[in-house]
Amino acid sequence: MSNAYFKVPHPQNEPIYSYAPGTPEREALKKKLSELMAKEIEVPLIIGGKEIRTGKTGEMHTPHDHGIKLGVYHKASKKEVEMAIEAALEARRAWAEMPWEQRVSIFLKMAELLSGPYRTLLNAATMLGQSKTAYQSEIDAVAELADFWRFNAFYMAELMKEQPYSPRGFWNRQEYRPLEGFIFAATPFNFTSIAGNLPTAPALVGNVVLWKPASSAVYSAYFLMQLFKDAGMPDGVINFVPGSGGQVGTPALTSPHLAGIHFTGSTNTFQTMWKMVGENITRMKYYPRIVGETGGKDFIFVHNSARVKPLAIAAIRGAFEYQGQKCSAASRMYIPKSLWPEFKEIYTAEVEKIKMGDPMDFRNFMTAVIDKAAFESITSYIKYAAESDEAEFITGGKYDDSRGYFIEPTTIVTTNPRFKTMQEEIFGPVLTIYVYEDEKFEETLELCDTTSPYALTGAIWAQDRQALIKMSDRLRNAAGNFYINDKPTAAVVGQQPFGGGRASGTNDKAGSALNIMRWMSVRSIKETMVPPEDWTYPFMEAE
Repeated sequence: MSNAYFKVPHPQNEPIYSYAPGTPEREALKKKLSELMAKEIEVPLIIGGKEIRTGKTGEMHTPHDHGIKLGVYHKASKKEVEMAIEAALEARRAWAEMPWEQRVSIFLKMAELLSGPYRTLLNAATMLGQSKTAYQSEIDAVAELADFWRFNAFYMAELMKEQPYSPRGFWNRQEYRPLEGFIFAATPFNFTSIAGNLPTAPALVGNVVLWKPASSAVYSAYFLMQLFKDAGMPDGVINFVPGSGGQVGTPALTSPHLAGIHFTGSTNTFQTMWKMVGENITRMKYYPRIVGETGGKDFIFVHNSARVKPLAIAAIRGAFEYQGQKCSAASRMYIPKSLWPEFKEIYTAEVEKIKMGDPMDFRNFMTAVIDKAAFESITSYIKYAAESDEAEFITGGKYDDSRGYFIEPTTIVTTNPRFKTMQEEIFGPVLTIYVYEDEKFEETLELCDTTSPYALTGAIWAQDRQALIKMSDRLRNAAGNFYINDKPTAAVVGQQPFGGGRASGTNDKAGSALNIMRWMSVRSIKETMVPPEDWTYPFMEAE
């Protein structure tokens, strides 16, 4: 047993490769894309380190081309979920009792593998399976995920340094234990980094996990499981159980051994999960920790002192990068009438330049949305706006799913500040703009704060400092991640801890010590050096 005090290296954010023409990383990535497209794979469940094939399979296709089949994946049912719970609980004691610095070593190795030999593999897999451009995938599947692993390890060590005061004669101390039972991690399709962080953040501090990846992102998730194994993650610590929400989620969420939920996805799904836990709480051994991030209706609010050209660029990147399939994507905008003509001219001219197509063509800024269900949901909002007297299109509005699920970068201008597309999360490349009278600045701030039930991200734009102060104060509760003269996307681990409130989630800030603390259970210990030998007190010596 080691007897030294270990310091985790102070993390630095992973450098992001540009993939510009002529760079070696561009050539390596294109080669890996070709390799992956040349073969189909079969993805099993992984329970207790063993591969399980259920025979109930789903196909994996690229969203940008239905004809490209990446392989099949096996689906879990109640039987396999119960096997995974048993395997996790069996692995729990050894993993929880492993010295913390040994767990940290595994995670630091995971980060080095990802940023080194696994870099092109995870990048290419994310591009193919989730239709991300090379740069968007690099930011997500490589840089952000490596940052999560390095920073989380550092945060854990910093938290454990926190110890209570001890007066003379006593030694007070705290130890940081993992939770009992297992953690259920349900991850989304849109970020490989989130898919990699949700099961591993609890595991870092000694918890065991059941991981249900999104069915539309099993492809990249499977390669993450390979990386975990290569880094030395013990069998059974993270159990891989893809499948439907009902078949996987229900037995996991009703298990008496459930200790926590780490979730990113829709508000409705999260509320259903929370309700299921509540309905079964009397038969559970623990009060599960519930951590969730559930979406947004993210805003850009503009004052008439704002600079227009950078505002237009921020709106385009914020709304249309990764086809708007980000919880933080700019989805509604409030702009004063005095700036509208200039903004509209610059903005529409720039949107016209956007190229959309296969991510294999590095000239494309946008690719396809994730699947048929997303395509139909997003286009239903476009159809609604097309039939309304309260809306007009200034860009896009067209779509085509004959080869892949492509939707043009669409911009709606509405005369109704509470128009449907100003209120509801669309999760696609659709930005709705409301042009307000300059003198109704404060009234429009109220609209921004109250129109949507979400409070994830938001951006304010102004050169006038007093206006920035007023906007920031009035919208204090409207966003958990708040941006000044920037787009409302692209939070960086260690720089802008991510999460929001209201219908956007529990705001437990992924990428910070706040999130790591949620997966720890503290034991306070008091040691008395010289215990008393008389039970009486001085006040008892006289009547």
